[in-house]
Amino acid sequence: MSALLWEHGTTGIVEEPGGLRAFFNELPDLGQFAAFHPEFETVEDVDWEQRTRDSFPALSIGERFYLVPPWSEDTLPAGRIRLVVTPGMACGTGWHPCTQMCLEALEQFMKPGDRVLDVGVGSGILSQAALALGASKVVGCDVDEDSVVIARQSLHDVFVGSVDAVREGAFDLAIANISAEICEDLLPDLRRVARVLILSGFEAWPAAPAAVRRLSKNGWQCLVVS
Repeated sequence: MSALLWEHGTTGIVEEPGGLRAFFNELPDLGQFAAFHPEFETVEDVDWEQRTRDSFPALSIGERFYLVPPWSEDTLPAGRIRLVVTPGMACGTGWHPCTQMCLEALEQFMKPGDRVLDVGVGSGILSQAALALGASKVVGCDVDEDSVVIARQSLHDVFVGSVDAVREGAFDLAIANISAEICEDLLPDLRRVARVLILSGFEAWPAAPAAVRRLSKNGWQCLVVS
């Protein structure tokens, strides 16, 4: 059926339970499909680019940050720091609750001059935030090479790999916004390289270490561990 629909000029096909939904700019002669008992409906012409942009509005986070997509022309509110992130380029868009909580935790627990390690750097948003808050040094790492390429567009010190490549005591604060399982695996090394940890990316972590601060948003959690 898909092949026949493409032959008849469909502009797109969506698989749904029980059948296919095919889109046409102009309805062709579909007599060949009579045996399939097709149903017809007119749908509005949607500007998908604009709908995507509307899905990522400018957003105030915590006390200091103002997150915007690159197309935003919103005026920066007084006293806030503009963070520009392109949605979808890599993991770590600021519109996810975990990223928002990590930004709030950075505000509260990072001191100007701190050295910061961003494990699983993704889009680089948390590293950018640390630099904006006055970190003296920020290093990002990720096991995904594509994420490292993207993060290097805004950061100088990014490498392919993980926290096991970092020397002991090299940082004041480390961030890992990944998952409970990976945070648990990395915890010994994270504690080895930094004195304060910001851990997120999970809804639950049964074996979570004792936290000096626990943030929660929309069912997701963020832990600050000393």
